[in-house]
Amino acid sequence: MTKILPMVSGKFQQTMKAVGLYRYLPISDENSLIDLELKLPKVTKTEVLVEVKAISVNPIDTKIRAPKPYIETYPRILGWEGAGTVVATGKEVNIFNLVDDVYFTGDLRKNGSNAQYVALDQIFIGPKPKNLTFEQAAAMPFTTVAAFEALYDRLLLTHKDKGKSLLIINSGGGVGSIATQLAANLKLKVIGTASRLETEEFSRKNGAQIVLNHTKDLLPQLKAKGFGNGVDFILVNNNPYPYWDVLIQAIKPKGKICLIVDNSGLVDIKPLKDKKVALVSEMMATKMNYDTKDKARHNEILKIASKMFDNGTLRPTVTKTLSPINAATLREAHRLIEEKRLVGKLVLSGF
Repeated sequence: MTKILPMVSGKFQQTMKAVGLYRYLPISDENSLIDLELKLPKVTKTEVLVEVKAISVNPIDTKIRAPKPYIETYPRILGWEGAGTVVATGKEVNIFNLVDDVYFTGDLRKNGSNAQYVALDQIFIGPKPKNLTFEQAAAMPFTTVAAFEALYDRLLLTHKDKGKSLLIINSGGGVGSIATQLAANLKLKVIGTASRLETEEFSRKNGAQIVLNHTKDLLPQLKAKGFGNGVDFILVNNNPYPYWDVLIQAIKPKGKICLIVDNSGLVDIKPLKDKKVALVSEMMATKMNYDTKDKARHNEILKIASKMFDNGTLRPTVTKTLSPINAATLREAHRLIEEKRLVGKLVLSGF
């Protein structure tokens, strides 16, 4: 039997506020994101209904919203991470209870969290870190899961790699800042890259011992810092295409490279074979999209990370909060993301 709190079961609570789109337009267009009133989502047997308290905006939001010649017949709701409180559970939900405070990633196959309520399968959800505010917690799920999977599941890093070197391209971004913290906790030599003083300082704050300027040639900078023979691992949080030749030269024989962002052009992978380099990629949605046997790992990561935020092993990376959650504020958030000048994570709270 579906469990539901009385406050969302009455006739007065059959609709909700949301922000969405019908057309994919430039963010300067006031119709690019609009205020809506929609029916309250219904939960399936394994889903949880969350009352949203705070959301985060990521580059993927702006990428999906970017102009294209397509018109939705039903409004598209963006938003792929946030935090809130459980107000209803499906009959087979066995991880969460009513009134649990949670943080969550979104399901790219359905409408997202830019709404008062969002229905998600329980594997997308984790217990909110008790020591974080809803705003701080909302900023962490998407980038934390991606960083965990990239380092632990794709690069296969463990404490046995203590002392080895990891180059993180764009260490000041959302995924890069968490990956930097995780790698520093494993006692790796973390080499970050940034383009501005603010992102350089942010990278160092998160545990990077060295920060290079990725607007300049990285190879002489690596050599000057004692890594002329290369690094053991590379995590690429930017478009790999402009860096491809550098990656080939900077990675040690038998090293590993993980790509998170799509490559904008064709590249030659033959040099990787000569060095026996492993090239892997990270896509957070793979487990759910292909219904893999290990899809529950998503929930497991969120639970582990929650404990790490509570004991101080991980630190939140939110640096800017806007309010309230409405179309005008979300358009401003998208504009800031598209400017590519933000440091850390951007959060919105309060309907």
